[in-house]
Amino acid sequence: MCGEKLGTEATLKVFGKLGRETGAKEYNALIRLCIDKAKSSDDEEAALDHIHNAYQLFKGMREQGFRIEEETYGPFLMYLIDVRMIDEFHFFTSVIKGETDAVFPRLGYYEMLLWIRVKNDDKVKELCNSTRVDNDGNGIDTAGNYLLALCENDKKEELLQLLKIVDITKTPPLEFVPSIFKSLGRLLLEDHAEKTISAFKSSEIGAENISYFIWNYVINMPNQLVEDVIPKFNSLHEKLDVTPSSKSFEKLIENFCDSAEVHAALSVVDEICRLGLPLSSELFNPILQAVEENCEFELVNSIYDAMRRHDLNPNGEMFRCMINLRVKMKDFQGAYNMLADMKILGMEPTASIYNCILAGYFREKNIHAALKIVDQMKSDSVEPDSQTFSYLICNCECEEDIIKYYEEMRNARVRATKQVYMSLINAYANCGQFEKAKQVLGEQGIPVKNINEIKSVLVSVLASSEHLSDALEIYDEVLQSGGHLEPKAIISLIDNLHCEGNLDRMLQLLGELSNLDFWLDGCSRVVSYCIRHENLCAVVELLKQIKDKDAAFTKTVLEQVVFCQISETKHMSLNLGLDLIKECKEILNIHPSRSCLDFLLRGCIVAKDPHHARLIWKEYEEAKLPYSSLTFLSMCKVLCDSREHKAARDMLKRIDKEDPHVRHLIKICRETFKTSKEIEGARRAL
Repeated sequence: MCGEKLGTEATLKVFGKLGRETGAKEYNALIRLCIDKAKSSDDEEAALDHIHNAYQLFKGMREQGFRIEEETYGPFLMYLIDVRMIDEFHFFTSVIKGETDAVFPRLGYYEMLLWIRVKNDDKVKELCNSTRVDNDGNGIDTAGNYLLALCENDKKEELLQLLKIVDITKTPPLEFVPSIFKSLGRLLLEDHAEKTISAFKSSEIGAENISYFIWNYVINMPNQLVEDVIPKFNSLHEKLDVTPSSKSFEKLIENFCDSAEVHAALSVVDEICRLGLPLSSELFNPILQAVEENCEFELVNSIYDAMRRHDLNPNGEMFRCMINLRVKMKDFQGAYNMLADMKILGMEPTASIYNCILAGYFREKNIHAALKIVDQMKSDSVEPDSQTFSYLICNCECEEDIIKYYEEMRNARVRATKQVYMSLINAYANCGQFEKAKQVLGEQGIPVKNINEIKSVLVSVLASSEHLSDALEIYDEVLQSGGHLEPKAIISLIDNLHCEGNLDRMLQLLGELSNLDFWLDGCSRVVSYCIRHENLCAVVELLKQIKDKDAAFTKTVLEQVVFCQISETKHMSLNLGLDLIKECKEILNIHPSRSCLDFLLRGCIVAKDPHHARLIWKEYEEAKLPYSSLTFLSMCKVLCDSREHKAARDMLKRIDKEDPHVRHLIKICRETFKTSKEIEGARRAL
């Protein structure tokens, strides 16, 4: 915090005054800050200044008598490796070596990493060839660190060379071994993996660790089908006569859940039971989490069946999670059945479990069923909590009900949370009581830490309900007090500043968004505003900013926001689209995609404008985009609507008619062409 506010140079002076009162933890934090600033700097000189400051801190630590650990020098060396500063790397390692011989072996890891990163294979081989381990164990630690660097980068030839030289069961620390097996898996070196496992079996490392090594090998094998993982895992254990451990199976479950393969995770549970290994209900926690994250709610049935099949009783939190999943798939009867099962097992449902069902009914707008849940809570002697009242208040349809539930909550001495205050704001707004919604901010007991979040909800509600001036007034108050609104509130303000002349205000709001995703979202909305008011200069400037932050997103904005909007707005000048294409090419070095030009051509159809259509037609040629059948048909439609019948007929002749869908569109075009000719003939007859 001190480094961020004062800067590294000023903080160095502060550290100097503090002397030994400053610990290694503070030094390490400031060194990391220097490195982070060097990484983020686009200026080479500035980056070198930050690195110099980091070195000064390192010297300060040494002068203060602190022991130099890897936590101190590791990030520094990694930065030098990343930016390929070879001379600086050697200088700094020589300084570290002056400290103590204890760090020598670990420096071997970083040196090997350096030569791998700069692709100096000769140096990599030189280090490998110099590796020696004598009978007294000298050289073991250095060899282990070389191995780790080689494994992390899958240097097959050198890895195999070192595996011949060293005894892997003695050489690296135990925490390095998984990395070795991961690399053997990625390189598909099964023979070497089996030999290494066999060697470990004669050591005292233990079956559980060996099973874990096998898991590391199997899970890192490339191009492996999900259904092949468990058979491979089992076959290696069988072949090597190793008993699978519960830890390895737990890791398999986590892997499958991370890959959204919940069915495979459940099959691991069955496999554990088949082998007679101890099974815990806790194994289902990552599975339930994966089901919720991937919205595969229907799998809750398989999970619950598996738990009952293996005589496992879920704990209260698991029941809550499964009931919530059933509610999300609108299986309210299944949720009630689980409530009954809880009671059979002697477990008392909590307010949080009832809240899951309550929220589900409110989402379905089934107020009657929701209120029955509240009655059931009372009959089961379950006290409603703040979340219960939050749901009840938020879904009130009149002011009297809002007051009633809020009073009930206070009488029950349930403490109001930020969700309750947010619900009050939303409820009053839904009833059209915006003054009452604003008065919520004056309630006693609102935590200071939550006040801006609550104000953000109020701002969003006011902005989206045609009370924009009130929303902006609250925003200005928050800003003046040194606070910030939540990003969603800022987006809501941007979205509702429709009138011309609000660009400066929108840009101010955009500057409030520090999160990149929210900034891109907000910026695309400001771009849409500028297109709507045909402010070309602002559009180009904003697109330039978007390109600097996320080049890929620029294409999305151009296609889905800019040119799509131009094509769908009848009154909008097509000159704006063509001028923007020119600016994109000359200033942003962006050539229009097919979608951009297709949207503009569609705009010509809406405007019945053959002149601009021909200009856009030339843009396809300049961008070297071949004309598609739909492009021809769009141009034909423009010409037909403009009664340029001969040109339209010539355009139809150039279309490939093999596609039945294209033939159907041609038929429609011809009917339009025929109708327009009949109308023209009738006019002439008159």
